[in-house]
Amino acid sequence: MKNSNLTINSKNPPISVLIITYNEEHNIGKLLQTINFADEILVVDSYSTDNTIKIAASFPKVRVIQHPFENYAAQRNFAIGQAKNNWILFLDADERLLSLLKEEILHTIQNPQAKDAYYCYRSFMFKNQRLYFSGWQTDKVIRLFKKEKALYSLEKTVHEKLIIKGTTGKLKSKLIHYTYIDYSSYKSKMIHYGKLKAVEELKKGTKPHFFHFYIRPVYQFLNQYLLRLGFLDGKNGLTICYLNALSVAVRFQELKKLQAD
Repeated sequence: MKNSNLTINSKNPPISVLIITYNEEHNIGKLLQTINFADEILVVDSYSTDNTIKIAASFPKVRVIQHPFENYAAQRNFAIGQAKNNWILFLDADERLLSLLKEEILHTIQNPQAKDAYYCYRSFMFKNQRLYFSGWQTDKVIRLFKKEKALYSLEKTVHEKLIIKGTTGKLKSKLIHYTYIDYSSYKSKMIHYGKLKAVEELKKGTKPHFFHFYIRPVYQFLNQYLLRLGFLDGKNGLTICYLNALSVAVRFQELKKLQAD
């Protein structure tokens, strides 16, 4: 394979790959197969009840730590604190790296002029079909960064925000994001995210009313389906846009419940 020597080049700065998991037996093995170039692979698991730990531990480079889950930001910060190396690649279990991205990452960390953190664009996969629109066409997250320059903000506990004290860049090659397995599991995920976002809104002191209960979900759907061209993704786009709007509706219904308690 072209540039395959990069995976064994002793001059590469060491890099740690971090993954947080909970019941990811359907994903974790497939991801771990794509990150054999890492010097350290750390899986921080919040006490999975399936075979996640067994599968992860079967890979020779993997170190598994179980840690109670408080929220996504706190769990990610804990994982960063356990990493042995300064360069960190933080991945989700449902993400995959192709060869071009692996090579670009290794070239990047070899560069003495490398920035402190890098965004990765992601291709959203609906089962095994890529969504080209529906708001995902510009989806990017910081995945590669220097440990000493980064920390997740505890103000956002879902869809976490990584605070970078330094310079940022963008990688050209894309991550593959297999977040949609089937309707029921994605719906459950969106409901779960909605409930977590409700806690954020509670901390901010948001007082939900008609606008939040009705206008916000409708706007979310119309924005992704029409303005972000979700209709061009056909039935799959309609499904994703609806479920994302459902998450917004759940957020404010849950917030109402929390404030009533």
